[in-house]
Amino acid sequence: MAKLILLNKPYGVICQFTPSPPHQCLADYVPVKDVYPAGRLDTDSEGLVLLTDSGTLQARIADPKHKLPKTYWAQVEGVPDAAALATLRQGVDLGDFVTRPAQARLIEEPAGLWPRVPPVRFRAAIPTSWLELVISEGKNRQVRRMTARVGFPTLRLVRYAIGDWTLDDLPPGQWLEHTVAAPPSISPRETSPSGPKRRGRRGPNRTR
Repeated sequence: MAKLILLNKPYGVICQFTPSPPHQCLADYVPVKDVYPAGRLDTDSEGLVLLTDSGTLQARIADPKHKLPKTYWAQVEGVPDAAALATLRQGVDLGDFVTRPAQARLIEEPAGLWPRVPPVRFRAAIPTSWLELVISEGKNRQVRRMTARVGFPTLRLVRYAIGDWTLDDLPPGQWLEHTVAAPPSISPRETSPSGPKRRGRRGPNRTR
């Protein structure tokens, strides 16, 4: 059996256990030994990070060849039009690579979304909107680069889901631990927080 920890990483926390002042790190939120991130999340992004003590599970989650979908909520400057959404869905040429086709749609601000600390800086004369983007890869700053390329820079980015694992009922700074079957039998749906194999404990609220 392997440990799997779901963490709602706050803004400004670096996605590693090694201290890196002035940033907080994962060790400030998850006091569990011998677990490591299965994929990264930028310091200036928020949301779901998965951690595990299984190298095989870590690779299964993080390796793009498995095409595990990742769902992001992006608050962008401006309101993307049909042409911008079509480009996101077809694949965006970022110069060094072309992204895989993505799911992209305009959404209302997600219900229950916590305030960001520090707040997003807005330009008073320019409206903002929210996009939901689902991608099956995760290159460095990819979502931010995608939205900027189509003319709508990202102001705030929250990773809501990896596969079927989500942030539901998980406030910023909190974590939830599961014990799951080790690969190759592992599947996101089998170990979803709402699924029948859920066996976990919730960490203390470390919101700061």
